[in-house]
Amino acid sequence: MRMKKRIFIAIQYLEIGGAERALIGLLSSLDYMKYEVDLFVYRHSGEFMKFIPKQVNLLPEIKKYTTLSRPVKEIVKEGYIDIAVGRVLAHLKNKIFNKRYQAKESIAIYQYIASYTTPFMPSLYRRGEYDLAISFLIPHNIVREKVLAKQYWAWIHTDYSYVGIDVDYEYPVWNAFDKIVSISEDVTKGFLSKFPTLASKITLIENILSENFVKEQAEEKVDLSFLPSDCIKFCTVARFSYQKAIDRAVYICKELINKGLNIYWYIIGYGGDEAMIRERIRETQMEERFVLIGKKENPYPYVKACDFYIQPSRYEGKAVTVREAQILAKPVIITNYPTAKSQLNDGVDGVIVPDSIEGAADGIEVFLKDKDKQNRIIAYLKARHYGNEFEAKKIEKLLNG
Repeated sequence: MRMKKRIFIAIQYLEIGGAERALIGLLSSLDYMKYEVDLFVYRHSGEFMKFIPKQVNLLPEIKKYTTLSRPVKEIVKEGYIDIAVGRVLAHLKNKIFNKRYQAKESIAIYQYIASYTTPFMPSLYRRGEYDLAISFLIPHNIVREKVLAKQYWAWIHTDYSYVGIDVDYEYPVWNAFDKIVSISEDVTKGFLSKFPTLASKITLIENILSENFVKEQAEEKVDLSFLPSDCIKFCTVARFSYQKAIDRAVYICKELINKGLNIYWYIIGYGGDEAMIRERIRETQMEERFVLIGKKENPYPYVKACDFYIQPSRYEGKAVTVREAQILAKPVIITNYPTAKSQLNDGVDGVIVPDSIEGAADGIEVFLKDKDKQNRIIAYLKARHYGNEFEAKKIEKLLNG
């Protein structure tokens, strides 16, 4: 009897997010007749924990690994002084980096924290040697340094052409992996703009989504009585962060209202920018028209109930929510962020509008008035299969190749 190959997969937690949802898609698509999968979630938290397939062996929490995402004061009280000091030093280094390079958005902090804390984390070698160890989300140090495996793969989920990173700090980490998995061609281009010498390590595996899962979840009965009728309803699902540009969407909404369009825009999500976004809503007097409805474990009934799905991001890797909306046959409107053209085919399965407040509002207005284009896009979406569980086969091919 042929032995199953052992795969180790790591992620920090399973809060609601695109990468986390993509991991659940990957886990749901693997052939468990061929693979024995150990999943190491550093901190067992998040709404997606319950979606881990039963065939997956969820490894127990190791308390020290949970310190990476808990408040520093809390971990100091528990005696994890080494991790606390490492995180403080990482933040100081990040301040220096941001002051020097003044990037639009910096994610250098994640690598600094990993570099300063990984040496103090317990080894996972006792779990034996794996055929493959996957680090699904940055930072990637832990999997490469603490897990014993024949092959190591690291995933890219963001557009590196847009964000600020400390290339000198990150390069040795990425270079230590056998393969670097990109989720789209444009994500690859962005990554290679920072790390051109790593081109030979890149392989493409798109985020895996189950069409049946999305459609089944969309049928769940939820209270939608707050949605008005006789109007145009927009929906966006996103974290409240600079990347997702919900703050900018408030002003786009205001522009559309000023144009005389009867729209309501519903935002499903949460995050650190919530207070600032609420201030923008008050400032523009959009309280009735731009509505934050909070974190929803299952956003699909809300997406289904609205007329259009909008992704107003400043940058993306490849937004999972866009394809989920397409699965539900919703006309999708996205801003022209750097990887937009790898997200959809403009005018065929969605629309790309200019990446500015005025430009986006003008583009949305034009599309709302073009009923023929809307109907063509809806017909195309209904006829097309957007599930891509077959992407998991690439892992088997690469692992055996």
